[in-house]
Amino acid sequence: MPSFRTGDVVELLEERTGLQRVLVDLGDGAERAYVLTRLTGTVGVGDRVVVNTTAVELGLGTGGWHVVHWNLARDAWSEKGPGHIIKGRYTSLQADVGSAEEHLDPGFVDIDSINGMPVVAAALHSQVPAIALGIRRLAPDARIVYVMTDGGALPLALSDLVASMRAESLVDATVTCGHAFGGDYEAVSVFSALAVGRHVAAGDVAIVAMGPGIVGTGTRLGFSGIEVGPVLDAADGLGGQPIACLRMSFADPRPRHRGVSHHTLTTLRIACRPGVTVALPLLGGAQEATIRADLAAAGIDRRHDVIDVAPPDVLDALGPDGLNVVSMGRPAHDDPALFLSASAAGALAASRIDLAT
Repeated sequence: MPSFRTGDVVELLEERTGLQRVLVDLGDGAERAYVLTRLTGTVGVGDRVVVNTTAVELGLGTGGWHVVHWNLARDAWSEKGPGHIIKGRYTSLQADVGSAEEHLDPGFVDIDSINGMPVVAAALHSQVPAIALGIRRLAPDARIVYVMTDGGALPLALSDLVASMRAESLVDATVTCGHAFGGDYEAVSVFSALAVGRHVAAGDVAIVAMGPGIVGTGTRLGFSGIEVGPVLDAADGLGGQPIACLRMSFADPRPRHRGVSHHTLTTLRIACRPGVTVALPLLGGAQEATIRADLAAAGIDRRHDVIDVAPPDVLDALGPDGLNVVSMGRPAHDDPALFLSASAAGALAASRIDLAT
């Protein structure tokens, strides 16, 4: 069940579209909180606010901030949305964000194809920049669309990575689908998000991944990254080119995530139709041998089309002097296989842009 406390805003740390980060005194000194301004409006120093403290009390990593639920300094607040599609439905923070589908030109209404657009599906939000860099290295002028699903954080504004990628022109447009919100375009489903990405945002290639904070339970099926399977099926069903980005690690202390993660193996084994293109990064040596053995043991090499790809070296661009990407508490240089796998998937997608119609 959720936990709520009341305190005073004592400092504004950061502000960008859709998000404020603040310090709130809840009685024991200043503590970190963020404000989703599209849901509750902004706050100022001295405002008394109600915060949801659940994530901090649970000791969560990505979600380890308090969340401002309401600003008691105001009696009312409203912001008219652009349509009638509500996200966060049937909760006290449901919001009319509209959807791109509501405003499509007549010529787009019946579209059910993405005309061969390559679609890279990844389970981890932290892999998105490496995928985009892999695309840019081979196709610098490609128009890249990022589709954020609702498998992790719902507000796109919360993603520092997306903000950095936009600043570096690594992503040209964003679409948020399901109950995720805050993209350049809102979409009801991943199917329509891909169609919007192709035909409205004029994307040459799409990257699909959840926002920060993948959910996992340690069980075979209980993880939100299994959504990669249906995403790959959606891309295939719409006439796109589905490409799976492998989650792998040789730094993760958890056995189930060493080599190719059990998340990826389970997803490709049972959660999508056969025939997906899988990018296998040519890492060389024992690591590459382990990857091949993991895929073979799970039958992935027989069920899908595994393609060897030389991964562009993107690690410096992901380091502290670049995008400063961290996954599971580890910087990119401490877990290079994870990010080279992503850059390989991006490079493979870039090589297939010309196959789209």
